[in-house]
Amino acid sequence: MIAVHANLPISSAFRWLRQGWNEFMCSGMRAAYYGAFFALMGYAIGYIYGSFWQATMGVTAGFFLMGPFICCGVYDLSRQRDRGESQSLVKSWFSWTRNWKSIAFFAAMLTFFMVIWARVSVVLFALFASHDYPSLQSMLGQIISAQNLEFLLVWAGVGLVFAGIVFAISVVSMPLLLDRDADTMMAVFTSVRALWANPGACLVWGLCIVVLVGGSLLVFMPLLIITAPWVGHATWAAYRAMVGDDEPDETPSLA
Repeated sequence: MIAVHANLPISSAFRWLRQGWNEFMCSGMRAAYYGAFFALMGYAIGYIYGSFWQATMGVTAGFFLMGPFICCGVYDLSRQRDRGESQSLVKSWFSWTRNWKSIAFFAAMLTFFMVIWARVSVVLFALFASHDYPSLQSMLGQIISAQNLEFLLVWAGVGLVFAGIVFAISVVSMPLLLDRDADTMMAVFTSVRALWANPGACLVWGLCIVVLVGGSLLVFMPLLIITAPWVGHATWAAYRAMVGDDEPDETPSLA
């Protein structure tokens, strides 16, 4: 079993952000390379929605499927620095190969939740909203209008449940899978335990992620070149703060 540090102060999230920013700058902003991929994927989703919204689900699924692999590169840059190694962008490209089966399984889990949520959103829109799917801009305007208040409340409530589940299983899962020889379910259970042991710090951390990444998506997509790797480095700091060494197996030996 993997040890989890408990009762971290609520302000820990801001310390992780500071550490993440320092890491981003000290690494010569190498992780901006990965941030560019997130920005390009965001533009791809917006473009395809604008011209062929029916394909958006598939593109977004690809985003969730590829996201963990891209994040591995950012985490590995932090890992290299922690281990006293010289930071190599090229080496980080192949970091996911150390535990690729578990990482791929976890990426598939995230994609599954995304697809289910997308389907539920379509059903909720059909049941509660009074408009067909228009362009992306007009659809967002219709969703948040007073005429669709009932839909907005139901959609937000269901979305909060999905977001909570995904956040719980992914708080430290990816850095753990990259850093140790752990399987997917061990990483998921460790992530849930970390959240349970530090609910305040994790809640603030989740809000920080929403503000930085969500704000970049809504306000100015190229900001992801900076905010995505910044969050990635800070996630590594959160992992290092919440997860300890392996605990000794207390099960009596049968030998």
